[in-house]
This record gives sequence, structure tokens and C-alpha cells, in this order.
Amino acid sequence: MERTSALNVSSLIGELKADNEQMQNVMKKIQRISTQSKILSLNSGIEAARAGEAGRGFTVVAKEIDQFATTSMDASKESERIITRMQSKANEIIAVRTVDVAFDTIDKVERNLFERNCDVQAWATFDAIKNIVQHTNRENEQIAQRFLRDIHRIYEVYFELIVVKTTGEIVATAKNHQLIGQYMDEQEWFQEVMRTNQPYVTDLYYSEILQAHTMNYSSPIHDEEGQIIGVLSTRFNWAYVVDIINRANLGMNSLLYIVNKNGVIIASSDEKDYLKKDLNSYETVQNAIRRSSVVGYELEQNQIVAYHRSQGYNNYEGKGWYAIVIEKISS
Repeated sequence: MERTSALNVSSLIGELKADNEQMQNVMKKIQRISTQSKILSLNSGIEAARAGEAGRGFTVVAKEIDQFATTSMDASKESERIITRMQSKANEIIAVRTVDVAFDTIDKVERNLFERNCDVQAWATFDAIKNIVQHTNRENEQIAQRFLRDIHRIYEVYFELIVVKTTGEIVATAKNHQLIGQYMDEQEWFQEVMRTNQPYVTDLYYSEILQAHTMNYSSPIHDEEGQIIGVLSTRFNWAYVVDIINRANLGMNSLLYIVNKNGVIIASSDEKDYLKKDLNSYETVQNAIRRSSVVGYELEQNQIVAYHRSQGYNNYEGKGWYAIVIEKISS
């Protein structure tokens, strides 16, 4: 996705910093001229002294040149200090901007995943789902299959939806019907739902069956007395989170990542090789994860490294992920 710099604060500040660097170069030229003027003044004073009475008038000129050189040098040094402060403030503005991007990104991701968490809990209450786990027969199977198929068609964010009995046996699916009859009793998500009687969300993983990156949202299915009678589980299409990353308003020198609680990259603006690389080479990322810091930034490796930790949304607790924005800055 092509990035635009229109109305992008980071890009505008970057242009301002480039102008400041040009000003610094001008100041350095002025300092060189001032230094050369000092040398000229010193040489002129020496020659005037040698000339004696005849060089007295030139001595006055030499002193004026020296005073001019001194004044120019002081002014250029003060200008350089001001430019340096402007550069520092510009970096701070970019840092605030990158933190905002990190927050905006992780907030959008969390809202999306919160909705996925709500979906599975809501669908687990429908009679079509309850009936298939309580009374597994041809009629209930057809009703459940049709219900799941309709959901899958409407909610394009899912690869699959499956219904599992308390024994772990799959009794209905939205798409991959060859899975029916297989057992999920050794899967972590199934065991956690059965153990806690609460919804369970996995971290990102690669599914060999789906040949794609996915997350698993699972919810207990209850009977009228509130007893657990099965598990409804969905497979979320991770491409929808990647799309959020690609739509972020980044600067031209910015990179955006989502990392899990171990610092492993699970989404990014510059690659697709998820779950195979990490950002632990950045001390800022390591420290944020180790301390469970919510928000902040540091200057590291001539880059601004900004982060914001997922805080969950409503009753969705989140997975402890971080949005990381890395932006190269000029020295």
C-alpha cells in the first residue's frame, strides 16, 4: 500500500529538521569565516606593529575586524544552540506522533478482536448450536451446518467455525466438513474452556489445516441450567489485522509492528514472515515487555522507538501485545 505524506506530522517535522540541518551548515560556514577573520585580524595587527607610526591607522582596522569576528562567532554559536534545541524539540514532536500511531493501531486491533470475542459467545447461545451437541442426529446436524454456513458467508473475517461436544468430538463445521468426527480433546483451547467454563482466546499461530495465520476464539456452550455441554470455536482470518497495519498513517521513514508478549513479530508494515522474527534487539522493546510498561518511547540506534501496550477492550482482556513504531531520525 502506497504511503502518502500529505498532512503527515512526521513528514512535515522531517522537512523542518532537514531545513535546520541546512541552517547548521550555514552556521558552520559563518564560523569558518569568523575564524579566518580572527586570523586576518591577528596578522594585520602584527604587520601594523611592524610598520610603527605608519601602521597606526591600520591597527584600528585590525581591531574592528577582530571585534566583528568575535561578534560573528558568538552569534553563530548561539544560533547553533538554538538550532540544536529545535532539532531536539522536533524529535520530541515526532516521538509523540509515533506514540499516537502506536496507540491508535493497538486500539483498532483490540476493538476488532473484542468483537470477535463477542461473536463466539453470542453464537454459542443459539438453539441450533445447543441442539447439535445435546442431540446429535441428522436433522440437528443439517440445521447446525446451515446456521454455521450462513454465519461464515456473512462474517468474512472467519476461516472456520466448529462445534465440539464435551468429549472433544467435532459435530458441525461451517466449511471443512471433513473435520467432523475428529477429536479436539488434547487441544489447549478445548481444555481451557472445559476447565474454566469461560471463553478462551489463543495467541496468533499458523494453522497447517488452514494454511494461514489465525487466532482461535472459543466459548462454552451451556444448557438451560447453565451446565457446559460443548464448545464453539472460531478461526479468525489474521489478514484483517494486517489490513489495519497497512492503513496506518505512517511517516515515510516509519515502520509499524505488532509483537506478542515475547517480542515476536505477529504483524508489520514491511514483511509477511510472522512468528519467525522478533524485535528483542531493541532495548526499548525488551524493557517495555519486561516491565509491562503501557506507553513510552526512547531514542535508540538513531531511531525513535515508540510503543503502546494492549489494554484490552471492555471484558476482552487482550493478549499483552505491543504496537511498536520505529522511525529513523537525523542526528
